[in-house]
Amino acid sequence: MMSAEVRRALHLPDDYSRADAWRGMAHWRGQWALRGTGQWAVVETGTGSLIGRAGLNRPELPGWPGIEVGWTLDPGRWGRGFATEAGERSIAYAFDHVGADQVCSVILAENERSAAVPPRLGFSLTESRVLPHFSEAPHDIWRLTREQWERRRPPDGA
Repeated sequence: MMSAEVRRALHLPDDYSRADAWRGMAHWRGQWALRGTGQWAVVETGTGSLIGRAGLNRPELPGWPGIEVGWTLDPGRWGRGFATEAGERSIAYAFDHVGADQVCSVILAENERSAAVPPRLGFSLTESRVLPHFSEAPHDIWRLTREQWERRRPPDGA
């Protein structure tokens, strides 16, 4: 969260702090406890390094489109398939454990690197709109139904 690339991609302020990161972690713990959704630490298998977070987001925000599959990764690991792999696992969790009928991915329209992931996961871009809690720029809303996922589910059952 401290890298300039991540702050730019997520529109985080330059003064985003360690305390802000702790509040974010508390948010995820609370979401797990209250809703059974949240994000996991993403660890690179070969090195054991923490390289980001990924999972499900279901905030209580007006206009939020549903259970979101999302990721935030160390820029040094961008373009290496980690977001796609984490996205596949998150989708499977949403359908197999949470009981979702549909998931979405909510990505700032300008975030081209992140927007390259949903099509690889089978999502379709369904709309672009300004969300009430973030009026600075439009977000693209990508959607994937359970039926679409089952048709293309990876062979290992992820």
